[in-house]
Amino acid sequence: MLLSQHTPDLIECGCDEAGRGCLAGAVFAGAVVLPKDYRNDRLNDSKQFTEAQRYELRDEIERDALAWAVARVEADEIDRRNILRASMHAMNIAVQQLSLTPELLLIDGNRFYNEGLIPYFTVVKGDGKYLSIAAASILAKTYRDDYMQELHRRYPQYGWDRNKGYPTAEHYRALAQYGPTPLHRKSFKLSKPIQA
Repeated sequence: MLLSQHTPDLIECGCDEAGRGCLAGAVFAGAVVLPKDYRNDRLNDSKQFTEAQRYELRDEIERDALAWAVARVEADEIDRRNILRASMHAMNIAVQQLSLTPELLLIDGNRFYNEGLIPYFTVVKGDGKYLSIAAASILAKTYRDDYMQELHRRYPQYGWDRNKGYPTAEHYRALAQYGPTPLHRKSFKLSKPIQA
């Protein structure tokens, strides 16, 4: 069972990102403040669920959370900042958009560039340890999936409705045939690595 709190008596906010490994589109981040002693036995890392289950959980999270926000950083800014810094910038933006100010940030991963004054604690594989990080993971993933579905309508040949911009064989074939779009991350390797 995932933990509801890292530090008792503090207002904690879980933060996670989605889309860091993609070749195209924005990186998204979620920030979620859950009630103290919150329980949801279904909640876990977003990668553990089907798409339909993630959307069901999103409804529950948005209903139950004291505050939540989702932010994104676009491909051109990812190219300028690098993907790690862009992901953390998206987390910072999401935290700033919350309707209440948390007292501690729980960050999925092993490092964080804090753009504010709120103390933070990094947690490797945190989306499988803390409910608030798992909730942030669900929001980031589902909102990014919605966004990639929209982009798919503009560029259907890349299969973004299925691969969501990740480096699949289908995506690499489309890149080889049609070249990159303005939404591709130019700082990423956009051709399939040659197998030895």
